[in-house]
Amino acid sequence: MSIIQSNILHHFNCYTRDKSFSPLLILGDANRVLQELPEAAIDFCMTSPPYWGKREYDNGGIGLEASHEEYISNLVAIFAQVKRVLQPTGSFWLNIGDTYLNKRLLGIPWKLALALMDHQGWVLRNSVIWNKIKGGLDNTTDRLANVHEHIFHFVKSPNGYYYNADSIRTSPRQARVVNGAVVSATGVRGVRYRRQIELSTALTNEEKKIAMKALDEMLGKIGLGEISDFRMIIRGQQRATHSDSERVSGRAKELRDRGFYFLKYHPKGSKPGDVWDILPEDTQNRNGHFAPYPEDLCKIPILATCPPDGIVLDPFCGTGTTLSVAQAFERKSIGIDVSEYYLQLAEKRCHRLL
Repeated sequence: MSIIQSNILHHFNCYTRDKSFSPLLILGDANRVLQELPEAAIDFCMTSPPYWGKREYDNGGIGLEASHEEYISNLVAIFAQVKRVLQPTGSFWLNIGDTYLNKRLLGIPWKLALALMDHQGWVLRNSVIWNKIKGGLDNTTDRLANVHEHIFHFVKSPNGYYYNADSIRTSPRQARVVNGAVVSATGVRGVRYRRQIELSTALTNEEKKIAMKALDEMLGKIGLGEISDFRMIIRGQQRATHSDSERVSGRAKELRDRGFYFLKYHPKGSKPGDVWDILPEDTQNRNGHFAPYPEDLCKIPILATCPPDGIVLDPFCGTGTTLSVAQAFERKSIGIDVSEYYLQLAEKRCHRLL
């Protein structure tokens, strides 16, 4: 593992053939370096650029522009290159913070996200809220404390991108058998649903027969481990989820036409939601680098959207948080930064994982 700043394409080609998971560290301006990488060569990108007007990072760079409009314009140009080097199946995850100017919150994250969608054609798949749990001291007396940041998940096309939901599911509670009857993870055994079907005045006799048979089949799937749990929505007993409008809700239409439907829970557990409670790590292994970007922030994106044989990219890698997680999950990675000092810290950090 070493830091390079010339013959980038040659080093990249050699790195892709190497079996090591140590990162390739490149010293230089992100836009210039990315232009030297081949098209569609990267599987995954996650980065947290320096925030505008917040701090003076080592060796200058992005974030020191005279205006936030120029800052956004510079990032848009860099992320155009990210899109060029990203595989059609790839994902781009962006953590970006906001800034106040003259007591006005500028809305930088969404201005940047909208520019990427409107002018470069990025497809936004998720907007994640990072709840930092333990925010910094805030002595303002005329607004709420800021304790969250945005993480955006972009892809190049709405279909066909790599996504492994099973890799990030939480372990489900198990169904069990009680007195010969199958009971779901949360105690559903079908008794209440049978009673509701029997006493329903909103279902025809034929619909009741079909609903009873479907309920038995669902309980059977729990016993076989095909699902971990379910909820049954019955006409006249429960409301359709999300909307009662048959024009906008397929479930409402199914409730009208069939008299019931099921909400099924995946046997491998639930996917994470779009609010992540993660502590910042502004002092852990930093040695002079002050970004709060923690390793836990990278774990779900890498596991879910970078294939096991994929290459991870961080064009503002700093001390190597993204690269360290990629290496721990046995993915190759490339880190770019304008600061040789930060790259040296990243090198030492990732070397400890060998």
